[in-house]
Amino acid sequence: MSQSESDPAAPPSAPASSAAQPAPSSVAAQPAADRAVGPNDRRALIVTSLRESEELLTLAQEAGGFGIFEWHVQSGTVRLSPKLRSLYGLTDFDGRYETWLGQVFREDVLRLTADIHDAFTAHATEVLQEFRFLRADDDTLRWMERRSIIFYDSEARPARLVGVSVDVTERKRAIVQLRAFADTLEESVKARTRELEAENEARRKAEESLRQAQKMEAVGQLTGGVAHDFNNLLTIVMGGLEIIERQLPDLPASEAAQRIVRARDMALQGVQRAALLTQRLLAFSRQQPLSPQPIDANKLVSGITDLLRRTIGEAVSLQAVMAGGLWTTHADPNQLENALVNLAVNARDAMPSGGTLTIETQNCYLDDSYVGTLAEPVKAGQYVMIAVADSGVGMDQTTLQRAFEPFFTTKDVGKGTGLGLSQVYGFVRQSAGHVRIYSEPDEGTAVKIYLPRHFGTGANSAVDLPARSAPRAIGTECILVVEDDDALRAYTTEILRDLGYWVLEARHGREAINLLEGAQKVDLLFTDIVMPGGMNGRRLADDAILRRPGLKVLFTTGYTRNAIVHDGRLDPGVQMIGKPFSMDALATQVRDILDRAHG
Repeated sequence: MSQSESDPAAPPSAPASSAAQPAPSSVAAQPAADRAVGPNDRRALIVTSLRESEELLTLAQEAGGFGIFEWHVQSGTVRLSPKLRSLYGLTDFDGRYETWLGQVFREDVLRLTADIHDAFTAHATEVLQEFRFLRADDDTLRWMERRSIIFYDSEARPARLVGVSVDVTERKRAIVQLRAFADTLEESVKARTRELEAENEARRKAEESLRQAQKMEAVGQLTGGVAHDFNNLLTIVMGGLEIIERQLPDLPASEAAQRIVRARDMALQGVQRAALLTQRLLAFSRQQPLSPQPIDANKLVSGITDLLRRTIGEAVSLQAVMAGGLWTTHADPNQLENALVNLAVNARDAMPSGGTLTIETQNCYLDDSYVGTLAEPVKAGQYVMIAVADSGVGMDQTTLQRAFEPFFTTKDVGKGTGLGLSQVYGFVRQSAGHVRIYSEPDEGTAVKIYLPRHFGTGANSAVDLPARSAPRAIGTECILVVEDDDALRAYTTEILRDLGYWVLEARHGREAINLLEGAQKVDLLFTDIVMPGGMNGRRLADDAILRRPGLKVLFTTGYTRNAIVHDGRLDPGVQMIGKPFSMDALATQVRDILDRAHG
């Protein structure tokens, strides 16, 4: 066989002159084993090793179904391994590139040569090609995949292509068969399409629910941002009314004094209603700090039954159905009471001619299939369900879809704010729970609240503390007030000074730090959370405690964000009073913190 037709995997012949080369060192310096092996023996070992490598490479080609080729570009000669000649069906091959190219299917020749030319032009080092060829021994059309490495000479001209070729005909046939199989699925696809249309309808409804949830989230963020400034204003107004109230006893009895009292009472009612609206907006936006604790829902419902009866009136019959062995839940008891009162008021208004209001408790399990249908994220698991159902007018689907939206109401003008259900929704979602409304026109409404089961101990129900007079300062206690709103800071400092405290005031965190670095003794830092200047109240408190270990801190805000509230709950050990606050509320909380410090 000529050199051009020889196997590229065959080992090259050892140069004849290699045996005549002198050893690099003296015979005496060689190991004894080397001195025993002569040149002829060493050549035989090399030939044996190369033969073994050749056999191993041949076996690898057979096992892998691939052949090896080498194309000398400039001389136009091609070397094919025996396995590759077998794949092409070649018994005789003259080693010329044109002869090999003649095996390629004529419709693929132009593309194949163009790919090679582009690779040479781009000085690529690798090229991957697929082409059809006519097998020489049986004239069948088959597919070949060729992976080549390109070598260039010193003048950057293509010199050699070396690589492997694999017959991929069966793979191509499998692809064709797969396509044919896919075509046979057309009728099945039509049937499946009808199923998908039904699924798409369900998905459309889910997307509508998601858009509704996103809309409510956006409204919540808006209301939370407004709440901060609004609550500052309410605190100032409430403070002014309290100052007027303290001055009223000094006025002589007269008709003008009575008008001032009536005006003061009307203004205070307005402030209280505005504060309640802000509180409900914050509850809806899930930005109201909660103080959750273990709750026995049966005890809580029983404890507010009298309040609910007074609220709904005599025309509505109240029934309570308490489950035996009810699990403990974990939520803010005051907010849960507010939620139940709101639902009772809505139920009463839905029964203008009277009816039945039923409150029911029950242990429930929300499984994966149910929570998977919800647009809002709800964990599957055990829940305590509290349902408030009425026998009223009910709601149609349009009203039902908007029921939780803030300011949406079906009541007459002046008879509802549209924030009752939105407050319930925000509280329940902030408590990691779920709320669902079931209603049909003329069939009544049932609102079901699901709160997560609590596996700890110590269930409580909400207990109102007896009212007490505003406590005052003891000795020379000093309070540092930090508030960026000038009017609110003036009102706060006046309250605290009237209570007998020594008061320092600062407009922002940096000014407060400067005061703390002085020699003045400070017992309590009373700071707003949301402040300008790059240092919020939480950062100020952390920095202040580093300078004054043991310093007590009371936060205030009308909008908590995430400075001291995480997952809807106050951070452990954090004390806060929400805006708007009254003089009595502030006096009580300040005194409690300072007394705890003294104790």
